[in-house]
Amino acid sequence: MDRRAMVAIIGVSLLTSVGLLMAQGRSRGPGPGGRMGPQGQAGSSMSKPPMGKDEAEKKILAVLDEMDRNDRGGMMNVPVEDGRLLRLLAETTGAKQIVEIGTSNGYSGIWQCLALKATGGKLTTFEIDAQRAALARQNFKKAGVDDIVTLIEGDAHENVAQVKGPVDMCFIDADKEGYSDYLAKLLPKVRPGGLIVAHNITPGMADPKFLAAITTNPDLETIFYTQAGGVSVTLKKRGS
Repeated sequence: MDRRAMVAIIGVSLLTSVGLLMAQGRSRGPGPGGRMGPQGQAGSSMSKPPMGKDEAEKKILAVLDEMDRNDRGGMMNVPVEDGRLLRLLAETTGAKQIVEIGTSNGYSGIWQCLALKATGGKLTTFEIDAQRAALARQNFKKAGVDDIVTLIEGDAHENVAQVKGPVDMCFIDADKEGYSDYLAKLLPKVRPGGLIVAHNITPGMADPKFLAAITTNPDLETIFYTQAGGVSVTLKKRGS
């Protein structure tokens, strides 16, 4: 298959994945355990809990469900549907190296590890808070993904320089005013055809400099998934 055909297939797959999750996200739908969303509204008739294809995936999904039920307080975790979106984006693009800014207790990282288990990839994740980093290490181990995760504790603005490219996908979910700095430092490391995904891209929270950077650069293409936590998905174009 030639490169243009491959790019087209990946592009269609990405848009399909995002579109389906947008439809699910409008009412948040049931979480992994099939329960109601946080607003108490029933999910779309199209929305179903994720299903594990084997025992390893079932184990990871069970840990995610437990975290969603019991460990959200103060963790600022992504909504369930946004976690599913991260997994779909990572696996669709065949990501081998993902960089995450903002580990918290490991919830979004574990969603991405579902994809990395399939692609044979690894996650490098940054967390500034020692207590959350400790919780994340425990959760990564409980989910059985600690062997593919490198957690770097400290200020990501300084430590992100440790990342070696090429990076297939970045997920930014940390200090909102720092998004543009993270982008500037990570974008050169992202491979052509790679993705930069950012969370909390909502009015009053999004960094205006970051929004300008991902929407005015001709080397980038950005779409927005505005339901739930608010996500931007930016493609670094090939040939750039």
